[in-house]
Amino acid sequence: MSNTAPDRINVLWFLPTHGDSRYLGTSIGGRSVDLNYLKQVAQAADQLGYFGVLIPTGKSCEDSWIVASALVPLTEKLRYLVAVRPGLIPPTLAARMTATLDRLSNGRLLINVVTGGDPVENKGDGIHLSHAERYEITEEFLDIYKRILAGETVSAKTNQYDIEDAQLMFPPVQQPHPPIYFGGSSEAGIKVAAKTIDKYLTWGEPPADVAEKVAAVRKAAATEGREVSFGIRLHVIVRETAAEAWKAADDLIKYVDDTTIAAAQKVFARMDSVGQSRMSRLHGGQRDKLEISPNLWAGVGLVRGGAGTALVGDPDQVKARIEEYREIGIDTFVLSGYPHLEEAWRFGELVLPNLPTAHPVPRRSASINTGPFGETIANDIRPGLKASAS
Repeated sequence: MSNTAPDRINVLWFLPTHGDSRYLGTSIGGRSVDLNYLKQVAQAADQLGYFGVLIPTGKSCEDSWIVASALVPLTEKLRYLVAVRPGLIPPTLAARMTATLDRLSNGRLLINVVTGGDPVENKGDGIHLSHAERYEITEEFLDIYKRILAGETVSAKTNQYDIEDAQLMFPPVQQPHPPIYFGGSSEAGIKVAAKTIDKYLTWGEPPADVAEKVAAVRKAAATEGREVSFGIRLHVIVRETAAEAWKAADDLIKYVDDTTIAAAQKVFARMDSVGQSRMSRLHGGQRDKLEISPNLWAGVGLVRGGAGTALVGDPDQVKARIEEYREIGIDTFVLSGYPHLEEAWRFGELVLPNLPTAHPVPRRSASINTGPFGETIANDIRPGLKASAS
């Protein structure tokens, strides 16, 4: 088993089905996240050469399967990282849904396994399971789910399931199944990852912490005779200069007051997610020391659950930080930024073409019609790279 850095990486973007805005923690600058807007974000990601898009899940989000189904015909190469929820859906039905969407998208489906870390939300969905029980059912779910997708006729009697002769009539395009992504920072989560999944996801902690987690998962997988690959979930704030990027970071939370932060942190505190706890510890609910590592900013996590850190800087700085994570062993970067349409273009133009991606990314030299070139001057002159001196 090799510990060397991956030669190539995949870069995904994010579909903000839970809302989007120019500012966090306020309705100021908010925008309607309807099908037309999600189409714009997805098509921008497709055009810019992102590998795929993550669609979030939970009561605050539009349903990820329906959103993906709506957008698949409107894009060409873009992959969709869609959530399955063990305990909320049986593995047999999830397998049929997976195979169907994988066929309809011609193999553009990725699967994100989400156990759910908010007990209040879980109870609203009829899930009354402890943290340990959720990971137990996740492991049982994945064993049955993967076997069905691989074409087996499955009978299984476990603590959670009693299944007889389950089989899939129409197989997925990707064999034996679409790639399975999963994140869980607890010991139970790492155990499930080691036994069952293809790609382990971590939220954007400082590189030293990510390296420690990667080593732990890699070791656990080795004891199972397996290897897994690694991904990271981050926001990005990239501008042409570092000063502009840090100003944009400050602007993003300029309407967030202490009351809003306290309310958000109270919600995060009730969760039994170890990953969320690790995110919250990075800033402690305080906004005075948010750069927790070079170019890594924890301001998003003051009011947003889950991924709460952003890479902030000019294109070279952001690229250097991505390279740092790649050297640790990260081969997949799931990124987002506010607003998601504009930041997809900024990152897609300023950084993405300069990364060692495993998927094709359009370069300006390959553009047709001699573009992009900016607005024509006086309806007659194509602008150059520099303004003429006067």
